[in-house]
Amino acid sequence: MKEIDKLEPQKLFPFIWHFLKSYKPIVFTCIFLSIAAGFWGPFNSILIKNLINLLADVNNGDTTALILPASLVVINFIVFDNFTWRGINYIWAKFVPIIQNKIIAETMDYALSHSHNFYQNNLSGKIAKQITSLVDGITKIITPCASNFLRGASLLIMGFIAAYFVNPIFSIILITWFIFFAGSSIFMSKKLVSLSDAQAKEESIVVGELVDSLSNHTNVRIFARKVYENSRMVTFFDRQQKAYTATYMYSTILSCIQGGLIAVMMGCSTFFLVYLYGKGLVTIGDFALILGLSMELGHMMWYTMSEVDEFNKAVGRCKQSLISLMIPLEITNKPNATELNCTNGQITFKNVKFHYKGTEPLFENKSIEIRAGQKVGLVGYSGGGKSTFVNLILRFYDVTDGAILIDEQDIREVTQESLRKNIAMIPQDPSLFNRTLMENIRYGRADASDREVMEAAKQAHAHEFIEKLPDGYNSLVGERGVKLSGGQRQRIAIARAILKNAPILILDEATSQLDSLTENVIQESMWELMQNKTTIVIAHRLSTLLHMDRILVFDKGKIVEDGTHNELLAKQGLYKKLWDAQVGGFLGDKRQEG
Repeated sequence: MKEIDKLEPQKLFPFIWHFLKSYKPIVFTCIFLSIAAGFWGPFNSILIKNLINLLADVNNGDTTALILPASLVVINFIVFDNFTWRGINYIWAKFVPIIQNKIIAETMDYALSHSHNFYQNNLSGKIAKQITSLVDGITKIITPCASNFLRGASLLIMGFIAAYFVNPIFSIILITWFIFFAGSSIFMSKKLVSLSDAQAKEESIVVGELVDSLSNHTNVRIFARKVYENSRMVTFFDRQQKAYTATYMYSTILSCIQGGLIAVMMGCSTFFLVYLYGKGLVTIGDFALILGLSMELGHMMWYTMSEVDEFNKAVGRCKQSLISLMIPLEITNKPNATELNCTNGQITFKNVKFHYKGTEPLFENKSIEIRAGQKVGLVGYSGGGKSTFVNLILRFYDVTDGAILIDEQDIREVTQESLRKNIAMIPQDPSLFNRTLMENIRYGRADASDREVMEAAKQAHAHEFIEKLPDGYNSLVGERGVKLSGGQRQRIAIARAILKNAPILILDEATSQLDSLTENVIQESMWELMQNKTTIVIAHRLSTLLHMDRILVFDKGKIVEDGTHNELLAKQGLYKKLWDAQVGGFLGDKRQEG
C-alpha cells in the first residue's frame, strides 16, 4: 500500500508534508529566506533614525558622516528585501511545478484506484475539479501564505525589540495592539473556513453539472432541451453565487475591523511620541523609527491577516477536496497479494453471495465452474445478473461471501492489476480516449509495435476506415470517441482486445453496433480470437450464441438453465420463451433493470 493511501482526509498538513519531505533542504532554505525578509522593515527604520539624528551634526555642508548610514540603507534593501524575495521566487519557480505535478499524479492514481461504485456516484468533472482545487489550495498554502507568515513573524519580533529600546511604552503599545488585532482576526477568520468549504463544494457541483450537460450535448439537441438545461443550471448558479457572496462579504467586514484597529494603533503611537518629545525623552529620529515601524507593522499585519483569510479559504477548499477524493478505497489489494498466474483461464464461483448496497441479495450461494477454453453465453432479462456476474469476475465489486477463483486462485488474493491484465473485454458501448487511433488500439498492450497495432486493426476490420482518414492512425477521435461512429468505435475496441490477447475474453454484445455486412465479415475474426480462450459472451441477440459450448440463463440472480442452444430449446423453459419472443434477433426486455 502506498503511503498516500494511509493518510486521513482530515489531516491536511500531513498530506502536504508527504509531498514536501523529499525537498527538506529547499523547504528550510525557503523558511530562512522568509524570516530574513522580515528584517528589512525594522532595520530600515533604525538606519533612517540614525541618519536623521546625524543631520544635526552636519556642519558647513560636510556630509561625510552620512555616507555610512546612507550606504547601509541601500545594502539593507539589497540584502533583506531584494535578495531574499528573489531567492524565494527562484525556489517557487523551480520546485513548485514539480510538487504540483506530484500531487496531481498521486491524487489521480488514488482516484483511479476507487471502485466502480465510486464512479457511479461521482461525476468525472467534479472529481477533476476537486483535484485541481486541491493543487491550487496547497500551492497557495506553501508559497505566498507560508512565506508571508514567516516574514510577518520575524518583522513583529524585530519591531517589538526596536520599539523597546526607544521607550518600553512603544513596545507595550505594539504588543497590546498585536494581541487584539491577531486575536480578533483569527477568531473571525475561523468562519471563513466553513464559508470557503461551502463555496468550494458549490463550485464543484456547478462544474460537475456543466460537464454532465456538455457531455450529453447530443441528447440536448435531439430533445430540443437547451432552454431546459440552461434553466436547470440557474439553481446551481444561484447556490454558487450565494456561497461566493457570503464568503467575500464576511471577508470585507473583517478587513474593515482590521483597518480600524490599525488606525487606533497609529493614533496611540503618535500621541505618545508627541508627549515624550515634549518631555525630551525621544529624538526626531525616534519619531521616524516609531512611525515607520508602526506603519510597517500595521500594513504588514493587515496584509498577513488577509493572507490568513486566503489561507483559511485554501484550507477549506483543500479539506473539501480531500474529503471527496481520499475516502477509503472499497476494493484494495491485500498486503501480501501476489500476481495472478493465469495459464488456463478456468473460472469458479464458489458459494458466492452478493448484493448491492441497500438492495435485495442478487446472488445467493452461487456455485458454477467455467472450464478453461470454454465459450459460454449469458442470457436473461435485464436485471437478471449477467453484468454483475462479469463485474464480479473483474473484481469491480467484492463478493459478500464465498469466493471467485481463476485457475484455483482467489481473485481477492491477487493484485487487481494482474487480474485485469489477464482479461480482455469488449463492451457494448466502448469509450475511447481523446487520443490518436494508434494510441487507443495500443492501449490493449503498451509495448506493441506499430506493425502489431495495424495487424490487430486489420483483423478487426478497422484498418480500412482508418486508412481513409486524413491523418490515418494519427487521427484524434474526440472526447470518448465522438468523431467515430458507433460501429467504428466497436471495431477499435475489438482491435484493442485482439492486441491484448488475454487468456480470458468477455464480450458484451460486441458486434451490436455493426451493420449486418460488417458483422458477418468480422465474426470470423471474432471466432479466431475466441480460440484457446475462456470466453464469456453477454448476449441480447440470441443468434450470436448458436455456436457457444454452453449457455447460462439468468433470472433474478439465479442460473435457472445451463446447456447448449439445442439442449435449452428442448427443455421448453425460459430460454425457449426468450428465443420465441425475439424479434429481429433482439431479446424482449420485460423486466426492470436491476
